[in-house]
This record gives sequence, C-alpha cells and structure tokens, in this order.
Amino acid sequence: MVGEEPQAAHEVKLVVDTNIVFSAILNSNSRIARILTSGRRHFEFYSCEFLRIELIKHRPKLRKLTHLSEADLDEVIDKVTTNIRFINESTLPAALLLRVESNLALVDPKDTPFVALAKRIKARLWTGDKALVKGLGHPDAKLPITTAELLKRLDELES
Repeated sequence: MVGEEPQAAHEVKLVVDTNIVFSAILNSNSRIARILTSGRRHFEFYSCEFLRIELIKHRPKLRKLTHLSEADLDEVIDKVTTNIRFINESTLPAALLLRVESNLALVDPKDTPFVALAKRIKARLWTGDKALVKGLGHPDAKLPITTAELLKRLDELES
C-alpha cells in the first residue's frame, strides 16, 4: 500500500563473535554452522576484522583439531564466513570503543569490538561466551542472543 514501508528482507541483525565461528569450523555439521550457512535469508550477519586475524592466528590449532587439509580447511572457513559482512572496528567511534572496553574490563576486553559493533549497528550479539553474557550489565543485558534462540527462530521462519 502507498505510504507503507517495505518489510525488511532480514529478520535480525547479528554480530557473530569468534567463538561462534570457531565452533562452526570445528563442526561444520553443527546447529551453529547450519544457522550461519542457511540463515542468510532471515539473518544479517556481521563481524569484526579482528575475527579474520583470529582465524589466521589460530589456523594451526584449527587444522589440528579438525584433521583437515589446508584446502579443506579453507573450504570450511569460506563456507562458514561467506555470509558474514566484516566491518573494520577502527571505523567505530573511539568514544564507543572506550566506553565498551571500560565496561568489559573485568570480563574480557578482547570482546570490545564485537559488543561495540553490535551497539553501533543496533544488532544482537551472537556469542557462546557465558562469562561475557553474564558480564554484560544494564543496558547491554539484552544484547546477546543464544544459538538455541536463533535455531528456534530459524525453524519458525522456515516452516
């Protein structure tokens, strides 16, 4: 109808943190991998460039744990990350990064770019880090979303 805004193509914006991507790589048939690979019609995935650095840094460990060849590991990483839009955290406002880092000082400052990105783009933070979820206080307590919640939503949207 005239005057109505078109419905968004994606149900939810999600910032994906490192532990989610690593879990999907370690088990490419998991629920997490399913959401990342099949959920692109319903979810908009984002992450920080820091995740790419972590993938390079931990590549030997990923190879050892998955028992995959270099080529097969590349294929799995590509499959898991192909739907993720990477944002350079240096483009985030310094004041936001400092505020988030201060809030996460006792939890894990390495999560700062993911939390700051989620806040900046008004997205949910998909993480399996229980300490981070517990450490996010008001007003950020509603930021995280669990794999179980996403899987339920995906199942509902696809039925």
